[in-house]
Amino acid sequence: MDSATMMNKALEIVEACHLFNISPEKIKIVLHRQSVAHSMVEFEDGSVMAQLGPPDMAFPIHYALNWPHRARFPRNGFDQKVFANLNFDNPSPERWPALELGWEAARAGGAAGAVLNGADEIAVEAFLAGDLEFLSIIDVCRQALRSMPELPLESIEDALKADAWAREYTRELISLPTQL
Repeated sequence: MDSATMMNKALEIVEACHLFNISPEKIKIVLHRQSVAHSMVEFEDGSVMAQLGPPDMAFPIHYALNWPHRARFPRNGFDQKVFANLNFDNPSPERWPALELGWEAARAGGAAGAVLNGADEIAVEAFLAGDLEFLSIIDVCRQALRSMPELPLESIEDALKADAWAREYTRELISLPTQL
């Protein structure tokens, strides 16, 4: 579901800000339908380093489970045909409004990422249960993010509290459809 709304990329914006201690303005999301380029970094001199791999989620999971070592991947490796034509497009903010929520949460800092994630999980759950329309998932997440009280984020406990607040707020919001 999060790939369909691009919420996965919105949450990766927040993640990248925290992991690499960079401002949201330095992050760019590009669409790459071949799913071969998993990440790219542009350096000050304009050169780009990309992490390319098979278009298979088993690959990054395998890497994560074996890190920091590079264990042999149990499937075929480099396939020249897969890498022959790589295309990248800019996502349309109108078509993918979740991306703006990612930047909004990253700029807000603090517990905003946990709130966005918690709201998204409940909204998706409600959609799958038939209690929320697909196009309302992002609206619900936006409202939760913008209604977030001042929540500290200094520990994992704080993140869990923010997540719990977002889940409860979102459940209440969904049960009151006139609020959307």
